Amino acid sequence: MAAAILRRAAAAAAPRVAPLPPPLPSILTRTVSDSTAPITVETSVPFNSHLIDPPSRSTTTSAAELLTFYRTMSLMRRFEISADSLYKSKLIRGFCHLYDGQEAVAVGMEAAITRADAIITAYRDHCAYLARGGDPVSAFAELMGRREGCSRGKGGSMHFYKRDANFFGGHGIVGAQVPLGCGIAFAQRYRKEGTVTFDLYGDGAANQGQLFEALNMAALWKLPVILVCENNHYGMGTAEWKASKSPAYYKRGDYVPGLKVDGMDVLAVKQACKFAKDHVLENGPIILEMDTYRYHGHSMSDPGSTYRTRDEIAGIRQERDPIERVRKLILSHDFATAQELKDMEKDIRKQVDAAIAKAKEIPMPDASELFTNVYVNDCGLESFGVDRKVVRTVLP
Repeated sequence: MAAAILRRAAAAAAPRVAPLPPPLPSILTRTVSDSTAPITVETSVPFNSHLIDPPSRSTTTSAAELLTFYRTMSLMRRFEISADSLYKSKLIRGFCHLYDGQEAVAVGMEAAITRADAIITAYRDHCAYLARGGDPVSAFAELMGRREGCSRGKGGSMHFYKRDANFFGGHGIVGAQVPLGCGIAFAQRYRKEGTVTFDLYGDGAANQGQLFEALNMAALWKLPVILVCENNHYGMGTAEWKASKSPAYYKRGDYVPGLKVDGMDVLAVKQACKFAKDHVLENGPIILEMDTYRYHGHSMSDPGSTYRTRDEIAGIRQERDPIERVRKLILSHDFATAQELKDMEKDIRKQVDAAIAKAKEIPMPDASELFTNVYVNDCGLESFGVDRKVVRTVLP
């Protein structure tokens, strides 16, 4: 009896434990947004136009698209930084022109078109290839001259190619790709495909005579070609104002309309390219001048700091960096946290490192490949040594 009374007294004296409240929704437990619900964002600056009414500054995007932009541009940036290291390690030889800083042009353009549309560009072509769906392994393999590279190890940095995505490559001769791009557009119109060609060149090529000849023909025949001048403000080491009497490249078509676009704003690029595609299918060519900037020198042999100041480069990075702009948009709309974006960058670094490791394992092309894709097969040609007496190779 006494024991029972004591047990009841102890139970009454014991503190009661309140039940746990239901878990509160926490930003720490949610995932990165994949919503496709549209949001409206205004471009950073207005479009300047020549002989045409400009498109609206109001652009439509979504969480999913912005995060795709962020991932793709971050991959491109990491790819180019890694290419810099590989070049300095002498695993990449020859010419090598890097695209870091200009990523918004490639990504925004791709967002506005389909893979049925064609792209052709100059020698700063790594990121255009990646934007067209190119594999980083085949890209690194090409840079290192390996046989499974996107051009079978024979093109190197300046000659990436992806025919199944209508990417007609990088071209090493300044301005030479512009007439070729107009030729692709001629074929598109002749076949009534309803597709267009984006024909890219730099401000350093903007004074080439062949550009104006090709543009004249394109205008006469109303070809569906968009000439895209990627104006990074330095043709090699020469500032645009030292090389061009009129550096307003979007007006240089005279009778051809043009737009000047903030090439560091991926949404502005997307808006302009959608507008341009619709225009050329009905009216013929247009010029888009992309106001952009490269962080590296012209090529790996150019330190990039003798004709411009380090403060200038740092200022552009701080105020106009295309990746940072998208990052701010994502954070301001609460589509992801800063930590989630950092985790994404870590994943990208691992992806690039793995691609490099795999590319290094790919062998070089066989010596028998030296003359393939150069001469017509079964032509019966013989290759002699320097003494012209000993036959070294019989060409296939």
